[in-house]
Amino acid sequence: MNLLRAAASVSGMTLASRVTGFIRDTLLAVLFGAGFAMDAFVVAFRIPNLLRRLFAEGAFSQAFVPVLGEYRGRKGDEATRELAGKVLAVLAAVLFIATLIGVVAAPLVVYLSAYGFTKDAEKFALTVTMLRICFPYILFVSLVSFSAGLLNTYGAFKAPAFTPVLLNISFIAFALLVAPHLDKPIIALAWAVFFGGLAQLAFQVPFLKRIGMLPAPCWAPHDEGVMRILKLMAPAALGVSVAQVSLLINTQIASNLGDGAVSWLYFADRLMEFPSALLGVALGTVLLPSLVRHHASDDTAAYSRLLDWGLRIALLLALPAAVALAILAVPLVATLFWHGEFLQHDVMMTRNALVGYAVGLAGIILVKVLAPGFYARQNIRTPVKVAIATLVVTQLLNVAFVHYFQHAGLALSISVGACFNAAWLWFLMRKAGLYRPEPGWAAFLMKVAVALYLMGGALWYSMGSEASWFEIAAGARALKLTIVIVAGTATYFGSLALMGFRLRDYSRHE
Repeated sequence: MNLLRAAASVSGMTLASRVTGFIRDTLLAVLFGAGFAMDAFVVAFRIPNLLRRLFAEGAFSQAFVPVLGEYRGRKGDEATRELAGKVLAVLAAVLFIATLIGVVAAPLVVYLSAYGFTKDAEKFALTVTMLRICFPYILFVSLVSFSAGLLNTYGAFKAPAFTPVLLNISFIAFALLVAPHLDKPIIALAWAVFFGGLAQLAFQVPFLKRIGMLPAPCWAPHDEGVMRILKLMAPAALGVSVAQVSLLINTQIASNLGDGAVSWLYFADRLMEFPSALLGVALGTVLLPSLVRHHASDDTAAYSRLLDWGLRIALLLALPAAVALAILAVPLVATLFWHGEFLQHDVMMTRNALVGYAVGLAGIILVKVLAPGFYARQNIRTPVKVAIATLVVTQLLNVAFVHYFQHAGLALSISVGACFNAAWLWFLMRKAGLYRPEPGWAAFLMKVAVALYLMGGALWYSMGSEASWFEIAAGARALKLTIVIVAGTATYFGSLALMGFRLRDYSRHE
C-alpha cells in the first residue's frame, strides 16, 4: 500500500467534508450571525461533540484499533469479527446509558459547561433544549467510529473519511428547509445534529458488509480481548478527557466574555480545523495500522522510518498552512462569513482568534503523528501524562493571555499548549529509542524555512491591506482570495522544487 497515496485519498474525502463544512458555516453565519442564539447552539453542540472525541475518536479508537490489528494479524478474520461483535455489544450498552443520563441531566451539564449563560434565563433554557436534542449524537457517532476502526484496519479509508459530509448536508438541509418554519429557527440545527448522526451510522453499514466485517452483537464483557480494550481505554479516556476539560474551561471563560465570544472562537476553530483534519487526521489514520504491524513484527527500524516520514510530511504541509492562516485571516473570514447577520466587527474578532490558533497548528498536527507512535505499542500512559501536563500549562497561560487578548488569548493558550505537547512527545520518543531521525533533517528544515519566507512575502504583497477586503463585493473577494492562495501555493512549492524537492521522494509503500 502506498501510504502517501492512501493519505492523499483520506485527505481528498476529508476535503469534501471540509468544503461542505464551510458551506454549512457560511450559511449559519448568514442566517444566525454570532450572537445570542448561535452562542447557545455552539455550547449545546460542543458538549456531545466533546464526548464524541472522548469516546469515539479518542479513547475508544486509541484502544480498539491496535488490539483489532493484532487480532487480525495473529488470529485471523473470524476471531477479529467475533471480537468486534463483543465490543459492539458493550459499547452500545454503555453509550445508551450515557445518552439517557445526558438528556435527563442537560440543565446541570449546561450549568457546568457555560455558567455565564445563567445570567440570561432565555439563553440558558434554549441551550438546554438543544442539548437534549443533540445528545443522542454521541451514541450514533461513537458507533460510526467503531465502524471506522474496522474499515481502517482493513485498509478501507475512504468511506470513514467521507462520512462527516453527511452531517454537513444535514445542517444545510435543516437550516434552509426546516428553520424558517420554527418559532425558534436555531433549534433546527439541533435536529440536524440528531438526524445527521443517524445518517452517518447508516452509511457505514454497506461498507462493513463489503469487507465481511458486519459484526453480530455478542454480550461477553469479560472476554479477554474486550477486557484488554477496556483496560487500555481507562488511561486513554483520562488523556483525552484532559484535552476536553481544557476546552470546557475555555468555553466557561468565553461564556463570561459577553455575546459573540463563543461564536468567534467557533468560527476561527472551524477554519483552523480545515488543515488540521486534512493533514493530521489523514496521517494519523494511515500511520496507526502500519505502526501496529511493525510493532507486532518487532521491526523497530521500519517503525522509526515510518515515524520520520510522517513527521517530515506533517511539517512540509502544516507550516505553510499555519503561515497562510495567520496572514490571510481577514480575507478568509471576510470571504467566508461576512454576510447577513455576521458583521464586520465579528470578522475582526474572529480574525484575532484565528491568528491565535495558527500559532499552534503545526503542534496540533504533529501530535496526531507522534501519539500513534505510542498507541501502536499499546502504551497509552505516556501520552496521558503529557496531556495532563499540557492541561496545566494551557490553563496557566489562560490566566495571562485572556487578560491581554480576551477571547483570542484562549486560542493562543491552546496553540502554545499543543506545541508543548508535541515537543514533549517527540523528546520521550527519542529518549525511549522508538524514533531515530533519518539523515538530512537540517537541510530539510532550511529549505522549508526559505520556501516559507518567500511564500509569506507573496501572500502579504498580493493580499493588500486588510481594510481593502471590506471595500469589495463578495464575488470579488472570493476571486481575489483564490488568486492570492494560488500565488502563495505556487511560490511555496515552486521554491521547494527549485531546491530539489520531489514528490516521489516522499512516496512510501507498506
